[in-house]
Amino acid sequence: MPLVAEGVYMQSRSRRSLLAALSAGCGLGAAGWLGGGDSVSVLAAGSLAVLVDDHLGTQFESETGIGCRGEYYGTNAVMRMVKDGRKYPDVVVSADADLLRDRLYDTHTTWDVSLASNAVGIAYAPDTRFGGRLEAGDPWYEVARDADEGDLAISDPDLDPLGYRAIHAFRLAEREHGLDGFAEAVADAAYREPQEPQLLAGVETGKRAAAVVYRNMAADHGLPFHAFPEAYDFSNPEYADRYAEVSYTTDEGYTATGRPIVYNATVLESADSPAAGREFVRFLANAGGPLRENGFETEGFPRTHGDVPAEVTGG
Repeated sequence: MPLVAEGVYMQSRSRRSLLAALSAGCGLGAAGWLGGGDSVSVLAAGSLAVLVDDHLGTQFESETGIGCRGEYYGTNAVMRMVKDGRKYPDVVVSADADLLRDRLYDTHTTWDVSLASNAVGIAYAPDTRFGGRLEAGDPWYEVARDADEGDLAISDPDLDPLGYRAIHAFRLAEREHGLDGFAEAVADAAYREPQEPQLLAGVETGKRAAAVVYRNMAADHGLPFHAFPEAYDFSNPEYADRYAEVSYTTDEGYTATGRPIVYNATVLESADSPAAGREFVRFLANAGGPLRENGFETEGFPRTHGDVPAEVTGG
């Protein structure tokens, strides 16, 4: 069957064909295909921790007999760990498809499958001044500009795409709403959390009032979510040109240009359990229902990129 390449609009019939091939013979409904003693190690974006640990990992093990062991960090940190030889996972799942391709292609993999999109906004504690003003209808950018230092948390932009997307959003909001000096002031006043999975811990404990997060993360933690407009929430491909007007350069010199959010997954060439890894990626590509239920956008997914193995595509 023909593969649906990244960047090509997927008609519904083509998407159904790809999903059928991805599910044929493995993953969903293929219990024990690789045997009950197998396991797969997954190094993934921190925003996926609850989804994989509490939902997909358990389902995968139940339906295939393959154990799932996950570790979660900011995607920039994930790439550094792989490139520096500090982590040796079977599967890498990124919150920025281009980042994975820029950092891992040619040396660690030659392919990936794009799985879903997301949106950026603010999760907040409603019993704070910050949260109360949002619920009263005050513009988020006025609330953020007036907040005390450290009230708003963002993920570390040098370690995590969510962090540099927060910076991107501040810069686009400054242009969108005519807020001179807004982006720098809010970014400088924000607390920068180095561990993405812990980004909302401060909000839950009362140490922070709010955090810039992905939509699914607010749902994971049962917190209210104030969505950014599509002009700077990075969810809509139709705004790709506008997103690309801003960029951020990390401390190691990687320049991330604003772009629509795309999660993708691959199996590393150095994987200890490559067959189990390919099975897990096939499973993820079929996980549209759980992804949607947990706040992700799956319209137009899955998509393939590069030299995807036949075991993943069913080709």
